[in-house]
Amino acid sequence: MSEIERSVIKKFRKELWCPFIKSVKRYALVSEGDKIAVCMSGGKDSFLLAKCMQELALHGEVPFEPVFIVMDPGYAPENRRRIEENAAKANVPVRIFESDIFAVVDAVQTGSPCYLCARMRRGYLYEFAKRCGCNKIALGPHFDDVVETALLSMFYGAEIKTMMPKLRSTSHPGMELIRPLYAVRERDIVAWAKYNGLSFLNCACRFTERVANKEEESKRREMKALVASLEKTNPAAADNVFRSLHNVALDCVVGWRKGNKRGSFLDEY
Repeated sequence: MSEIERSVIKKFRKELWCPFIKSVKRYALVSEGDKIAVCMSGGKDSFLLAKCMQELALHGEVPFEPVFIVMDPGYAPENRRRIEENAAKANVPVRIFESDIFAVVDAVQTGSPCYLCARMRRGYLYEFAKRCGCNKIALGPHFDDVVETALLSMFYGAEIKTMMPKLRSTSHPGMELIRPLYAVRERDIVAWAKYNGLSFLNCACRFTERVANKEEESKRREMKALVASLEKTNPAAADNVFRSLHNVALDCVVGWRKGNKRGSFLDEY
């Protein structure tokens, strides 16, 4: 347990701890008095998030309270056991609650099961977090998710957007969602997990076990491969996409929208 904690702060300080702290400060993710539900899915990203938030609560400058929650949406017994064992190994005191999401999604014959699952998960997490007295939930998306989402939006959605570092919930007033691993590279999370000999769940839903090539995952893998290819000739390619999301030149944008309002460069031409 102590080695896992030291590896975050010492061994992988530059790769994990520093970009984590930078995101927390840059996007004002944590405020004094917050009670934050740190949502753990059983995967490597949320597990690292839990350790970072735990260390931040113990040694950070801003006092807040983390609550580590795990939703069991219908895991096979061995998958739930792995989550419990990993949490015990890393000294993360998890609160586990159950839902029937996998059963519901598995029975749906139309639409995207992954999209439905994600929406249902978010709702359950918000509800449980509120019952725990939390005002925020923290999720584990990282730098690569941000970049890949931006590229997916452009190539398949015909729009420029990505996942935000924090959001106010529209369905749960007073609740916010934060993404503290916003600037952490996935390859560094993988290296940290291997260094500590940790094994995590990927998705573990019934649909994933039955269908190998889901459209959503296929497209995201396509973006991941594209970024890897670009970085071979331009090592800064992913960094530049990430930075461009913070550096939009509005004077050189043809059109834009915010909510239901749309605008054009001709409005002020």
